[in-house]
Amino acid sequence: MTLGDPTGIGPEVVVRGLAHLHGPPPVVHGHREVLDRACALLGVDQPALELREPPSPASFPGPFEAPGQAQLAALDQAVGASLAGEVDALVTAPIQKATIRQAGFDFPGHTDYLAHRAGVGVTMMFASPRLKVSLVTIHLPLAQVAAAMTADRLTLALRQTAESLVRDFCVAAPRIAVAGLNPHAGEAGVLGHTEQRVMQPALAAALPDLRRALGEGVEVDGPLPADTIFRRAVAGEYDAVVAAYHDQALIPVKLLAFEQAVNLTLGLPFVRTSPAHGTAHDIAWTGRADGRSMIAAMELAVSLAQARRLS
Repeated sequence: MTLGDPTGIGPEVVVRGLAHLHGPPPVVHGHREVLDRACALLGVDQPALELREPPSPASFPGPFEAPGQAQLAALDQAVGASLAGEVDALVTAPIQKATIRQAGFDFPGHTDYLAHRAGVGVTMMFASPRLKVSLVTIHLPLAQVAAAMTADRLTLALRQTAESLVRDFCVAAPRIAVAGLNPHAGEAGVLGHTEQRVMQPALAAALPDLRRALGEGVEVDGPLPADTIFRRAVAGEYDAVVAAYHDQALIPVKLLAFEQAVNLTLGLPFVRTSPAHGTAHDIAWTGRADGRSMIAAMELAVSLAQARRLS
């Protein structure tokens, strides 16, 4: 685990989550001062854990004075341990993008950084009891999404979503809906051509390969209008939705299951989860942070790691 931004709610929700975690003591990457303050804030003793403090250069004034360096140093160390196979899963607390970029972090977020470090293509999924949604594009300005909606990106998101449903969530015959980019999924070209020119051919080409790899029961529908597809998924018609862009996916997830949703990175050589919220500086270090999404992230990481060991 990482403690995330020391000036955000990450340390608090990590401590809250550790109180609910069972099994061997976890490895936590972060600074002792931050962990000690979070425990004192909540009035609890430090849970059983192995704390690995990242080395700090002489110019590092401390994690609270230099939060960008603190976040990056802990994250670098934790990802290194994950890639080396020293741990089974990685759970990351939220980072604060503005300060971590000042420390030299040149990525839009955790997901892009993890893909870079592992050298693989990845997909962001948000998993909750009522809805699972994967994203074709992630942290892009809306004006850039249409150009980024390529057949390769869509195929990767679809394949990794289907594989995760089978391997991680024990869905024998995944049913996946793909949301269109444009209103009404383009309305047969009246409201946009991305669905006809890019998405439909990509889905038609990908389905036979998915069925050969995962079984003939795999179903893929789309591209479908995004304004109704999430309702159909929640009703049980689909096991997951592949969404075109960030807010298209995150609005329904956070509306339905903000406290239970987990951010899961598909395609990595190790399990990685995180809570579905950010640093919440407005309530940081007040003792009011809700730890349920972090608890869900920890529990899912343990569950998936155990399943993969047995597979």
